Amino acid sequence: MKRVLFLGALLAVLFTACQSFGASAEEYYSIGIAYLEMGKYEEAERWLSRARDADRTRIASEYNLGRIAFETGRYEDAARYFEQVLARDPDNVMALQALAYTRIKTGEIEAAEALYARILVLVPESLDDGYNHALVLFAMEKYEEAEKLLLSRDFVLAENMDLLLLLARTQRVLGKVEAADTYARWLRENDDNRVRFEYAQTLEAGELYAMALEEYQAALAGLSADSKDPSQADVRFNLARVFLIADKENPQGMTELRAALDQGFADREALEALEADDRIPEASRTEIGELLRNLP
Repeated sequence: MKRVLFLGALLAVLFTACQSFGASAEEYYSIGIAYLEMGKYEEAERWLSRARDADRTRIASEYNLGRIAFETGRYEDAARYFEQVLARDPDNVMALQALAYTRIKTGEIEAAEALYARILVLVPESLDDGYNHALVLFAMEKYEEAEKLLLSRDFVLAENMDLLLLLARTQRVLGKVEAADTYARWLRENDDNRVRFEYAQTLEAGELYAMALEEYQAALAGLSADSKDPSQADVRFNLARVFLIADKENPQGMTELRAALDQGFADREALEALEADDRIPEASRTEIGELLRNLP
């Protein structure tokens, strides 16, 4: 509230000055920024558009006009403003960052990746830009490059949980055994059932079945009946698979599988793969086939 009152008072002074002495580009810019800080985008855009006519306030005005366009969902307009800033100041890190994020919004991932690469040449120590660059590389399925970039920030991985989790997910996609240790490091400081489910899947893929069972059970215990990602049915299916493969004589495998189906698990392809898995006893595979035939 105090901030709004201060900005309102500042606007009153600036308006008086404009009326009494004639407005300068700096005053137009100050009025535009005051309106921007108050969230009054239409008024801010009007005053900043006036300020950009003067060379000395053009770059700052165009950058802030880009901010307004971004905040109001006009991403192509935002990109145009940021590009105008960069045409005059190619190494303007704030404009590069803003344009990169705007390109993510417009779905131009390759353009965003190139921009983040430029940013990291200018500010190689930037953690946020390093994370965003790695995230874009991950989205582009350039997993090896993403991992290399994340590992170059190893000195902060213990403190930056976003970097650490992205590294775990990248290593998991690459099928690296290190993924399990990276997930474990993240889970020592955090508790998230989606991540615990991923960790359990990673352990299962590494044939660490006892540990995988523990993590699947822990994830299941933390999920509510209406959880979606993962659902209880998803976790139960994975539990069933581990029991059926690693503890063949334990009836818990088929119990979990039936519970998964009762809770709505309906991935026919996953069930067919389970039926075809020769690590599972033939009697259990026969039961799985019967369950498949009774699926809706």
